[in-house]
Amino acid sequence: MNNACHTMSEGEILNDGQTRYPLLHAVLYGDRISTAKFSKRLSCAIRYLPLRVHFTYEYDTLKAVEKGITKDPTLVLDGEIFLEGLVQAETISEAFVKRLAERGSGDR
Repeated sequence: MNNACHTMSEGEILNDGQTRYPLLHAVLYGDRISTAKFSKRLSCAIRYLPLRVHFTYEYDTLKAVEKGITKDPTLVLDGEIFLEGLVQAETISEAFVKRLAERGSGDR
């Protein structure tokens, strides 16, 4: 329910009160520092978009390799590699806006 930019907590759902929005599952792979930075950018970048994101972390390098992940951090969205590297908030916003346009926002 936090509207301010923040480091996302394990299991947190961004925009959790907006139940009419689609719920996406995100796993952020990487080390603790880069994933914390990425999650803060993520919370800033998408908090006003019509979606909810259930958020978890995975710090195990072997699990990342098994998923085909080669960069820290990497955001996996609904089981697919979505964003790789410590990208800017604008890039995160653009990627999610594109995803919503492709799938429909569910807010119609």
